[in-house]
Amino acid sequence: MAASAFIYTGPEFGQKNEAIQQLKQKHLKTFGSVDEYSFYASETKLNDIFSLLQNGSLFSAGRFAIIKNAEVIKKKEDIALVAEWVAIAKKDPSSCVVFVSDENAVDKKLSNLVPKENQKIFWELFENQKEAFVRNFFKSMGLDIETDAIEAVLDMVENNTEAIKRNCERFAYLFPKGSSISQENIEDVLVHTREESAFTLFDALAEANQNETERLDSALTILQNILQSKSRAGIQIIAGLTYSFRKLRTWQELHKNTRPSDFDLKIKGFSSKRAQTQYRKAGSLWTAEDVVLILALLSKTDMELRSANVALEETLMTSLVYGIHTKRDFYA
Repeated sequence: MAASAFIYTGPEFGQKNEAIQQLKQKHLKTFGSVDEYSFYASETKLNDIFSLLQNGSLFSAGRFAIIKNAEVIKKKEDIALVAEWVAIAKKDPSSCVVFVSDENAVDKKLSNLVPKENQKIFWELFENQKEAFVRNFFKSMGLDIETDAIEAVLDMVENNTEAIKRNCERFAYLFPKGSSISQENIEDVLVHTREESAFTLFDALAEANQNETERLDSALTILQNILQSKSRAGIQIIAGLTYSFRKLRTWQELHKNTRPSDFDLKIKGFSSKRAQTQYRKAGSLWTAEDVVLILALLSKTDMELRSANVALEETLMTSLVYGIHTKRDFYA
């Protein structure tokens, strides 16, 4: 392998994850056996990660690590650790590290340490590309899908190919091959089997068409469902909400002084009609100043969760959602 460090960024999770799997298979082919690791830069110290990679393994010739939330790698001491590891990896490429971020870029000091040819931004597909993707995915399962049904999928599912696959593959189990899937079928299945996540929680908080009480009740219900279904889900929820509110900040900056072009919207991750509607609603609820304060509240709650007893998770997360909804104490 020519180099052992890669940077993959952008909001298109599906294609990004496929590229990571291809890298892993290439590394496995080179070294025969590989230990796999996955870390969050916001949770695990880089010193611990690189120490683990450099210590080697008694059972595997290679090591393959994914470091998520790479956008937080900014501190001088962390950049120095990455630089030291890159220098070592040039002599011993048995360890491969992929720095991953859902944002469009990482800190310039980090990207300067990785060859340009090993860096890639995975943009969201254009609307017509997503329509073709949905149609072809159903075709691969032996199903036809009507045009209105494709639009329903794109309206109801998160704006990336990974989420589309995850939500639509269940139709292969529910309908016999050769079936034609209608809009009604899509709504029946996806509404009743929808997976709640930080992104559906953000949608509920940003539903400007509902009154204050309905919005809060909906958001708290989704929060409870997530917390009850997943252990220690609070930190993951905060990561997803942070991503969503950073995108809202980008949306507000794009619309600050001018009307952005379709190209500007695409490169910033707002190519779909659903995303544009979603963030237009959110922008009507929170000002740019609000968003800065919400991001600070998310960061504060994240630190509190990491040091708190698990029994306090529900209380801290409920307080977070209530604070975002009401803007309580923002301007105290």
